[in-house]
Amino acid sequence: RLKLRRETLVKMPYTRFVEVGRICLVNYGPDAGKLCTIVDIVDGNKCLVDGPRKITGVSRQVMPFKRLALTDLVCKIERSARDAEITSAFESAEIISKWESTSWAKKLAAKSKRANLNDFDRFKVMVARKQKAAAVKAKM
Repeated sequence: RLKLRRETLVKMPYTRFVEVGRICLVNYGPDAGKLCTIVDIVDGNKCLVDGPRKITGVSRQVMPFKRLALTDLVCKIERSARDAEITSAFESAEIISKWESTSWAKKLAAKSKRANLNDFDRFKVMVARKQKAAAVKAKM
């Protein structure tokens, strides 16, 4: 005899899938730190990405998935879309403003800002931290 079990809906643990139109952050190579859009999937390890170049600075190229970090952002484009179509979809979906409002982008901006400080700026930060710590200590 077969016992029928009630099927339960299982929630998928992943929400970011490799798909056409997925916005990615390049994490290695000459385009590191720039956003790009997946235009086509070549095979299980590589995809065709495009910036668009006018907006993000990434030209159309084949890139391995290891160099990409998938974001939550997706724009609606067709497979193997032309540059003009990608640009219009990128702008109509307001991808740059959505990206800049994420905590991931804010952390990257803070990290690059801190990396670009000179010696005197680091000194000013140190003095400000000491003053803040003294004020907190005085309150307690």
